[in-house]
Amino acid sequence: QVQLVESGGGLVQAGGSLRLSCAASGRTFSRSTMGWFRQAPGKEREFVGAIRLSGVTMYADAVKGRFIVSVDNAKNTLFLQMNRLKPEDTAVYYCAAGGWAKTTYAYDYWGQGTQVTVSS
Repeated sequence: QVQLVESGGGLVQAGGSLRLSCAASGRTFSRSTMGWFRQAPGKEREFVGAIRLSGVTMYADAVKGRFIVSVDNAKNTLFLQMNRLKPEDTAVYYCAAGGWAKTTYAYDYWGQGTQVTVSS
């Protein structure tokens, strides 16, 4: 079992920055990838970015160059640094543990989500 708890969401103006954290516990080593997804009202959950145990990252085109996924292995914590935020980034953000993919089906452990709201 893997437990994931996100934090750091909130309200920010367009152009601002926010950093999300995801504290992981349990058998985190059993999954090769930690990822971030988001879901806006009325839309499907979509991939944001992910990092492998090796440190390799991948991102959705919509956030590439603005968002950075990182991990502090000593603290079992995943981060999502979000820069130059846009109103369309408004969503509930979820961290997840699973396989190396951009689809939700590859991830079998999920956090409860944290709300990010970007005002224009």
